[in-house]
Amino acid sequence: MNKIFQYLKDVRTELSKITWPKKEEVIKLTLIVFIFSALVAFYVGGLDLIFTNVLGKIISR
Repeated sequence: MNKIFQYLKDVRTELSKITWPKKEEVIKLTLIVFIFSALVAFYVGGLDLIFTNVLGKIISR
């Protein structure tokens, strides 16, 4: 039981050493991730649409 309390104490000590990002930085990086994800989704969706149409025309011949 003593090991568990020591572990939790060590965890708390390590968490206090973390430099947490500022709110503005979190918002900025979150927007970058959303924009990048949307761009990748449109790119992959566009490729899927193109390949679906091309393969559909090849198969229907």
